[in-house]
Amino acid sequence: MAKAEASVEELVGMIERGELRLPEMQRRYVWRSTRVRDLLDSLYRDYPSGAILLWEADEAVPLQEFAIEQQKNPYQSTRLLLDGQQRLTSLSAVIRGEQVNVRGRQRPIELLFNLEHPDQLTVVTEVDEDGGDGEDDEELTDEEADSSEDELQKRFDRMTFVVATRKLEQLPQWVKVTEVFKTDSDAQFLKRAGITSFEDLRYEKYSQRLAKLRGVRKYVYRMDVLERRLSYDEVTEIFVRVNSLGAKLRSSDLALAQITAKWRGALKIFQAFQSQCIKAGFDLDLGLYLKNMVAFGTGQSRFLTVGKLSIETLQQAWKDSVPGMEFAINFLRNNAGINGPALLSSPFLLVALGYYGHKRNYQIAEDESRRLRYWVLAANAKGRYSRGSSETLLDQDLAILRAGGGAEELIDRLRSQVGRLDISAGELEGRNQRSALFKTMFLAFRADGAKDWRSNLAIALDHEGAHHRLQFHHIFPKAVLKSAYTSRESDDIANLCFISGKTNRQISDKEPSQYLPPMIEKAGKAAFEKQCIPTAQVLLGVASYKDFLRNRRELIVKRLNDFLSE
Repeated sequence: MAKAEASVEELVGMIERGELRLPEMQRRYVWRSTRVRDLLDSLYRDYPSGAILLWEADEAVPLQEFAIEQQKNPYQSTRLLLDGQQRLTSLSAVIRGEQVNVRGRQRPIELLFNLEHPDQLTVVTEVDEDGGDGEDDEELTDEEADSSEDELQKRFDRMTFVVATRKLEQLPQWVKVTEVFKTDSDAQFLKRAGITSFEDLRYEKYSQRLAKLRGVRKYVYRMDVLERRLSYDEVTEIFVRVNSLGAKLRSSDLALAQITAKWRGALKIFQAFQSQCIKAGFDLDLGLYLKNMVAFGTGQSRFLTVGKLSIETLQQAWKDSVPGMEFAINFLRNNAGINGPALLSSPFLLVALGYYGHKRNYQIAEDESRRLRYWVLAANAKGRYSRGSSETLLDQDLAILRAGGGAEELIDRLRSQVGRLDISAGELEGRNQRSALFKTMFLAFRADGAKDWRSNLAIALDHEGAHHRLQFHHIFPKAVLKSAYTSRESDDIANLCFISGKTNRQISDKEPSQYLPPMIEKAGKAAFEKQCIPTAQVLLGVASYKDFLRNRRELIVKRLNDFLSE
């Protein structure tokens, strides 16, 4: 294996010219904008950023497209990128000003650079062990929505790079990173910051910082280059071993490499079905479809055996798993009212539900369908696959279905795991928006006709526009509670409800004793009762917060149990 070095600028050029390509075994570009921000911050500070793994291949290898534009490579020989795709795609997009759709966002990424950043690093890195999906980071999080503008601005001012917002773009000390890389002149940035002479104390500081930012292009990566003599199968094995030992990829990413090494061209088949499911409202990680395929092919969900499966077994398993996933999505949307993965406590429910339909040959009696619906909602509310070893629990349910069991047996297994299947007020205590019960609370409120208090739009996850997009709202805003209660107490599930972003912003940091009475007078008590919100004035002051929570928990529990038992 040869060793080499290349600067970021050289690697970006190789990508642009089409000299560096992606083999089919690679996963897609999945980084969120915050990861790109943190990478740029690391390179700006000259922190270590790992190595790049390449393979100089002479044989024809199945390829996939980068998330950014590339020219056609005029040469037959191609260097394939085995490790470093996420970093180099991000850097290529930022340095070239190339639009790249970042996972979790609705528009191409744009980073801003703070000319007035503190010299000391502000810790902003967020750890996501499994790369799970989350909120679109184009919008403020709900916690930030409850923060005052001054608090948000102070937080941003401590950072060196941020994901662009329209407000920050207007401030003179914030400059667009892509604009800095487009020119070697500082004039436009200094002028915009209000610097009109060399005597200005900011002149030298800002110029040095802009030069340091452009210096990211000269950052040098170490490259490990695999030899041409290696076969595609050998390179796949190296890819799996390197990423297994380094814990850089999830098990599903390694499984994909093993599958595509045997079944050339499979990635495009998988991605086509993934796109079909996205159109149906279920934007799921590709790894879930692979787990579904393995379950249909082996009767269990773990990827440990995928390397031993023949191409014929893999192809038949995929053929069987597609209608299973279609059944699961249709059942969730139309029978259970779950019209997107954001309402699932675990996407593993799709695998079990699809396998259920497959084992029944998609012929299910009406009474059995009702029991299956109850199991889905109860398992979702109790977090069947989001507590303990989720794969072990999924395999238990697959074994039940493989042995001919049905909804009753699944319900019994759930009961043996969690005890009583109805919900008690004690289960809500201390829970927050990450709880499985929070998702069920939304389902129950929506089924009962809950609406936004101002627009009168029914609560839903797919409203268009920032004004109408649904947010969860702290009935007692965190700002009014922070002097007497912890953040954990403020985030109690009994303090949360569902309203539009505009309504949330208009309420701001007023306590409910101030903002609720005029709203109740205008919208009527029913609008608040639909979300189990007590309206008695005695409960709406900060001094009565604990009594408010206890009262509302009782109302929520009754609503949840009525919803599950319908």
